[in-house]
Amino acid sequence: MRARTAIVCSVADQGVAALTNILVLVAAARLSTVDGFARFSAVYLVFTVLLGVFGAYTGQPLVLRRGEGEETRGACRSAVLFTLLAAGATGLPLAAVCLLLPGDTAHALVMLGLVLPIVLGQDTLRYAFSTLHLPHLALLADLVRLLGVLGALAAQSYGAGAARLVLVWGLSALPALLLSAALLHRRTAGTPVRLRVLLRRGHLGRRFVVEFGVGNATSQLSVLGLGAVGNPLVVGALRGATTLFGPLNVLFTSATSFGPPLLGRLADDRRRVRATAALAAVLAATAATWAVTLALLPDPAGRHLLGDTWPTAAALLPATGSQYAAMAVGTCGLLALRILDPRTTLAVQVVFSLLAVVFLTAGYALAGVPGAAWGLCLGSVCKAVATWIRVARLRRNPGQPSGDPVSAGAAGSRP
Repeated sequence: MRARTAIVCSVADQGVAALTNILVLVAAARLSTVDGFARFSAVYLVFTVLLGVFGAYTGQPLVLRRGEGEETRGACRSAVLFTLLAAGATGLPLAAVCLLLPGDTAHALVMLGLVLPIVLGQDTLRYAFSTLHLPHLALLADLVRLLGVLGALAAQSYGAGAARLVLVWGLSALPALLLSAALLHRRTAGTPVRLRVLLRRGHLGRRFVVEFGVGNATSQLSVLGLGAVGNPLVVGALRGATTLFGPLNVLFTSATSFGPPLLGRLADDRRRVRATAALAAVLAATAATWAVTLALLPDPAGRHLLGDTWPTAAALLPATGSQYAAMAVGTCGLLALRILDPRTTLAVQVVFSLLAVVFLTAGYALAGVPGAAWGLCLGSVCKAVATWIRVARLRRNPGQPSGDPVSAGAAGSRP
């Protein structure tokens, strides 16, 4: 496939994935009461964390592979099978434990555990298609996913419980999973399945999981913590605000997850860094424009989107919009570092993500939910500055040792 066509298909695929993500939360908000949406948001947040962990462990090392030979095709097949098995090993105990617990949130977590292999498996197949330079197949599967989830949620009535919504949402991904699996099988049949490679000590996924844990999951789990020890509605308020920026959130994640195969088509590191800098400017401008658009949205239109959650979410738009503009810059900085040397990002993630949690907690203590939102924003600004300082240092010292080549294959095959 030509580079231009691949880029168009990949961008379109990320757009469809982003649209699916935001429509799921919008539909849940419209179908639920404020309390019901808070429960659904908490469960969806757990899924988001698990999605990030699995993507970091299997997906991100996969897209760093170079070439489309038998070894790469076998790695894609192995990653999908590993995800299905690991998701089952995670989801079934989660469902069994939560089945013994009281409350609507626990019941929703039971359903999440049951559908976990479906939703995580379908996501890993997207990484496999990206690695094999087949983004048009990922786009096709995600279109099926979008239509499935829209049809399934449209059939639900107002007041549907969080458990029902989670189950319907998860099962709606089954057609896309089956389609993707069939398409991948046609291109990888006969290649060896090597699951042990994914468990070896040198596998890059271990490092990427740690990065995700301190870079993304930490702040999200901190929000859950504030909801547990403080006001439970803080989860719904912050989640409602970030829901409005759902497309950008998916695009940011996709940049680091699916960007390397596309940037790898460029001739050298200098052009790749320039491309990521240009992408940072475009995404930051998009985030700012989107924030202004949402701020000017009439109240009836906002309530049409998020229902009863709209007033609390609208009050957080200035802080959340600023945060997402900073996240655009920081995410592209991390992408540049991932291209230059994937082992340089961990220190930045650890220091500045933990700092963001401090800002989040301090902001909540000082000014409640708005203060927590501005704390998250400040943390994103600090991380963005740190990432690009690190990129500049690497570019000024191109001869500096940077470890092994950027190849998940090399890292994953160590004894």
